[in-house]
Amino acid sequence: MKYRQAGNTGLRVSEIGFGCGGNAGLMLKGSAPDRQRVIARALELGINYFDNAPDYGDGLSEENLGKDLKALVARPIVVTKVEVRSADLGDVAGHVQRSTEASLKRLGLDVVDILQIHNGPTRLQHGLQGRSYTQLGMDDYLGPRGALEGLQRVLRDGKARFAGFICRGNDGDEVLELLGTGLFHMINVPYTLMNPTAGRAKPEGLKVGRDFGAVIEAARGQGAGVAVYSPLAGGFLTNQCVAKGEHHAWSRAQDPASQDYRRNLAMARALAFLSQLGKHSLAQAATRFVLMHPGVSVVLGGFSDLAQLEHAVPAGCEGPLDAQLMARVENVWKSNFGLT
Repeated sequence: MKYRQAGNTGLRVSEIGFGCGGNAGLMLKGSAPDRQRVIARALELGINYFDNAPDYGDGLSEENLGKDLKALVARPIVVTKVEVRSADLGDVAGHVQRSTEASLKRLGLDVVDILQIHNGPTRLQHGLQGRSYTQLGMDDYLGPRGALEGLQRVLRDGKARFAGFICRGNDGDEVLELLGTGLFHMINVPYTLMNPTAGRAKPEGLKVGRDFGAVIEAARGQGAGVAVYSPLAGGFLTNQCVAKGEHHAWSRAQDPASQDYRRNLAMARALAFLSQLGKHSLAQAATRFVLMHPGVSVVLGGFSDLAQLEHAVPAGCEGPLDAQLMARVENVWKSNFGLT
């Protein structure tokens, strides 16, 4: 395992991190022995960064991680989040404190290493309804009794060491403004072969639903670390999915008949050449691509089982993709994956 500095936090994090989200399924559907077997092996392989959130199974993933780490007598770097929903908008700061206390209890910890706001920033109306937490208006981030104030309270009280937030695309200016406050030391952002805009300007010819505005470099310039989530684009960038259109049985259900699914599968298949027999799989190539960016601190793997963990970790040791492969990737982007 190789390690990188997470911005100017002083945290030395493994290049491959352990994502505890529901998409992979292990932390929600796996038995305690199954979970602990995978977590123990992750720790043995050098993974020291575990990313969680209350929304993952309504607290179940946090609770399971807390039990598993206690059973394994382990204390890696633990990250969790706060989801702000419509019912919380009257006192976002207070909600941040209450959510943090609840997460610490589930995790069995006195302090979390990084606490992030799970809502992406927006200048538009937040549009929060029901259980949605996709975005949060800048006023609710920065205004009185907002998320920033709540994080300051949590940091002051020693309940978290560092603060961060999630980027959800088309929010580059807002991300820069939040980073400019000096409070945030870690951002989470998707950066993939299917949408590389978090790490660079949008390639000519490529069409994307969300432009992430090269925020990785912006974070690097502000001394903030970057955790990349969904590096396999929701599991599409795998040999199994490209060959059979299938995901792991425990992964979050998707509709193969939907237009989005068919489009994502076509995009992944346009990159199938990256699977090089005897060298690396498509998934390993996707991880190596992400780690080529010097602003990336950690790539969050969503492991459904031990085999996926064992497959993912070697990618962090293999270095950048070669120039010829990257030239072919550039051509795929310019052709917009051969799609209209």
